[in-house]
Amino acid sequence: MNDTSKFLRLFWLVLATAMVTFHLGLIFWGLVPNLVSRPLHLAFVLPWVFVFDAKSPAQRASGVVLAGLGVAASLWIAVDHNALGDQYGFLENGFQIAVAIILLVCVVEAARRAIGWPLPLVAIVALAYAMLGQYIPGEFGHSGTPLKSFLGTMTIAEGGIWGSLTAVSVGVVSIFVIFGAVLNAGEAGQGFMNVAAAAAGHLKGGAAKVSVISSALFGSISGSASANVASTGAITLPAMTRLGYPKRLAAAVEAVASSGGQIMPPLMGAGAFVMVELTGVPYTGIMAAAILPAVLYFFAVWVGIDAYARRVELRGIDHADRPNRRDVLITSGFFAIPFGILLWGMFGAGFTPQYAACLAILAGAVLLFFNRRGRLDRAQIAERLSLALLTAARQIAMIASIIFCASIIIGVLAVTGLGVKITSLILSASGGMLWPSLVLTAVACLVLGMEVPTTAAYVICVSVAGPALIDQGLDPLQAHLFVFWFALLSTITPPVCGAVFIAAGMIGENWIKVALTAMALGVGLYVIPLGMIANPDLLRLTEATGPALLAFLRMALGLWIISHGLIALRSPVPRVLVPVLGLGVAFSGLVF
Repeated sequence: MNDTSKFLRLFWLVLATAMVTFHLGLIFWGLVPNLVSRPLHLAFVLPWVFVFDAKSPAQRASGVVLAGLGVAASLWIAVDHNALGDQYGFLENGFQIAVAIILLVCVVEAARRAIGWPLPLVAIVALAYAMLGQYIPGEFGHSGTPLKSFLGTMTIAEGGIWGSLTAVSVGVVSIFVIFGAVLNAGEAGQGFMNVAAAAAGHLKGGAAKVSVISSALFGSISGSASANVASTGAITLPAMTRLGYPKRLAAAVEAVASSGGQIMPPLMGAGAFVMVELTGVPYTGIMAAAILPAVLYFFAVWVGIDAYARRVELRGIDHADRPNRRDVLITSGFFAIPFGILLWGMFGAGFTPQYAACLAILAGAVLLFFNRRGRLDRAQIAERLSLALLTAARQIAMIASIIFCASIIIGVLAVTGLGVKITSLILSASGGMLWPSLVLTAVACLVLGMEVPTTAAYVICVSVAGPALIDQGLDPLQAHLFVFWFALLSTITPPVCGAVFIAAGMIGENWIKVALTAMALGVGLYVIPLGMIANPDLLRLTEATGPALLAFLRMALGLWIISHGLIALRSPVPRVLVPVLGLGVAFSGLVF
């Protein structure tokens, strides 16, 4: 490594350390004004998106310019926040207009570089609508808003890009991203695999069931189906291939199991934290509501694997290839200790989720100094700490770029009243009936989720469809969980199914075959959100434990019938009629 490379690596490590310290410091060291913490959050994010992850010299050069301008504009907001607060979202001169334009351009371009064009295009259309909507005839036009007022609302007030979604990114999402990065940099990932192999490796279809358990554990902290496939799949896919599993089945199992990580408490990815802000429900309440549906999802996958085992010989993992008890006990400690501290902090000590996560991060950081042999290896420690810092910084930047861009859309919906108009359109198109509204919302989630990450699809869909569902009698948390689950559909549903593409590519199988198998295995992803509506008690575990467990058992039986019918039966007529019977059982809460 030459001197320039060493200097650049040191620079990024220092920046990552500062970024992590800043976000942890916001939790430990007291309140900071919103127009200071949120612009500083953006200032930390932009260099990683524009420069560190640049894919060509030209992109890096333009990224340096954009990052410089964006960081300068953000720092100006943070330094001048007292004076800007007195302007009440109204820009006073040309310089302030230029700063506002720079910030909006940087946010949109950062999202484009992080996740591609679809979400930024929606944001651009939203901005155009805000400034030109007065020329649109009919009810979908608006009366117009002065340019200085609109740009000010979006960039110097606590709305727009500095709104409530950004608060979630700064104060909660970033903390749990750091937590996940610290765990993944050490032995926790191997601990997940060892626990899964010890628990299910000996069963029929054991390698597939190991994938389900390990992906559920890992996915709960990664919050990304694609990252989950790439990490756990690197171990489980070769294991299934060696045991003779059909490639389409092996890849489908990994894609479906990895997609479920985003709905598995305690972390559930970034979407759960956004849900806290949008619903006002405490994080612990969301976890309690989400746990039974998540268990049902993995139960359906498990049943599907058993059904495939009736058609194909699915061997368990050989005894020699399974970890011994000592390795399981030791490596499991690397995730059990931080998770235990996290859960104790939230439920035992009554700390906020982010404060409890900070304590868990400190415990996880200490564990980075040790390997499974109990030895201190300086080179390994340095490598792990570097990996944790760089991974945390990059993932915070990626998620934040999505949230900043989505905040533009949410800001426009609020300023122009477009959200209310779309809600009215959904209500009128559905004839004021709940189930047609649910179908329209599900289709919107699927279409939008094909092109943007789950969290962004959820935020946009729930912003426009959520009020309509709530107006028709759904509890807010019920409506939000419904939308959040359907925003996941695109991970396994063609034509754009990210988890399937990655798994199929890793194993060398046709992605369409993998997608069809994944849809059968992951049928719970299509059924359970509707089951939440048919069986609302399913989400009330802490409030009505008995009815919640009864709804759970009813859904479990229905899902077992559906999965068995779709996969184990070969004759066309029973293969259609049995799942229909299963749907009747799962949705029997509509009758009883």
